[in-house]
Amino acid sequence: MDKDVFRAIQSTLIYIERGNEYLMLHRTKKENDLNRDKWIGVGGKFEADESPEECMLREAREETGLTLTRWRYRGIVTFVSDQWETEYMHLFTADGFTGTLRSCDEGDLEWIKKSDLLALRLWEGDKIFLRLLDTQEPFFSLKLCYEGETLVLAQLNGQKLTL
Repeated sequence: MDKDVFRAIQSTLIYIERGNEYLMLHRTKKENDLNRDKWIGVGGKFEADESPEECMLREAREETGLTLTRWRYRGIVTFVSDQWETEYMHLFTADGFTGTLRSCDEGDLEWIKKSDLLALRLWEGDKIFLRLLDTQEPFFSLKLCYEGETLVLAQLNGQKLTL
């Protein structure tokens, strides 16, 4: 099998919980950032030979200074875009950590009440998986298709969602 036929980005996204809050990253500091000015969890791309858990732990430590001690692998999100490479994002929540929060070179970190998340500038698809996290949905597969910044298709576990 030719490994060069199809390539996609593998990444992690972690929502670190503190009571009724998530640690959110307001992406304001990187040039040419597809998430520019949006609020997201912390995370990033896999390095060579990393598992999803290894990437998640490394990215959380690099971006926040925190060492995660308890987490859950919640789902996989497939992003398809007419402007960006396809991405498989491994989604985690974490509610145990040690260390001291530090500044992030990709944006500003802030603890946000879960009830206030949907008022932030988010990707439309993020609102879907944040609701799934909030309702304690079992492990899920979510496919999100975008044209520019417009969400045109969402499928949960292979079933089309009404947008």
